[in-house]
Amino acid sequence: MTPKTKDLSDLFHDTLKDIYFAEKQILKALPKMARAAQSEEGKAGFLKHRDETEGQIERLGQVFEIIGKPARGKTCEAIQGMISEGEEIMEEYKGTAALDAGLISSAQTVEHYEIARYGTLKSWAAQLGLNGAVALLDANLQEEIATDQKLTALGEAAANPKAYRQAAE
Repeated sequence: MTPKTKDLSDLFHDTLKDIYFAEKQILKALPKMARAAQSEEGKAGFLKHRDETEGQIERLGQVFEIIGKPARGKTCEAIQGMISEGEEIMEEYKGTAALDAGLISSAQTVEHYEIARYGTLKSWAAQLGLNGAVALLDANLQEEIATDQKLTALGEAAANPKAYRQAAE
């Protein structure tokens, strides 16, 4: 008996497990980032995204149902590395004017990873004829894009200028 050749549906499932694991890790990291943030806008933004992340995990569960697989993650070393780098920033820049700028940068690194994953999964779902999954993945993708834009605005309006002013003194 020859082993099954892996195909796009296998790759879709593996990548879905990857982002499911990643979202669960992000869910744990966001309250820590909110506690570390110095600005009220930053704290509120991280907590709001935590709530969105819970909804994204629920949608991913629905995608697993659509493909008839259990909602299970697989270790994503990329997201673990990004979260670890964020934790380093929290430690190394605690109490400095640059902390919020660093937190925003870390969060945007994660957002860009999620945007790439959701964009890819959405495209593959369409290719595989998983129309219900396309809508769910697009909802997550649009939330991640909006969060990235909010982070950019927060950085440019407050965190980056504050960090720069301290450096210029």
